[in-house]
Amino acid sequence: MTQAQQEPLDTGFADKSSLYQEFLAEREEIMKYKWIESEKLGYDIGFERALLDWIRNHRDTWKQKRRNA
Repeated sequence: MTQAQQEPLDTGFADKSSLYQEFLAEREEIMKYKWIESEKLGYDIGFERALLDWIRNHRDTWKQKRRNA
């Protein structure tokens, strides 16, 4: 039996990880952006397009606001 099989996986790490929490918050914003832009255009723009557009146009401002909050 390997060490990984013997020790239970610590699934609580995500709750403690500020990096993971930041990832989840960013993903949520991208999904909101995807929904809004898809509604405006009348079709699903897809995650990749939403991701790239959001990074180019909104990420820096979003990060700055989170730092100042």
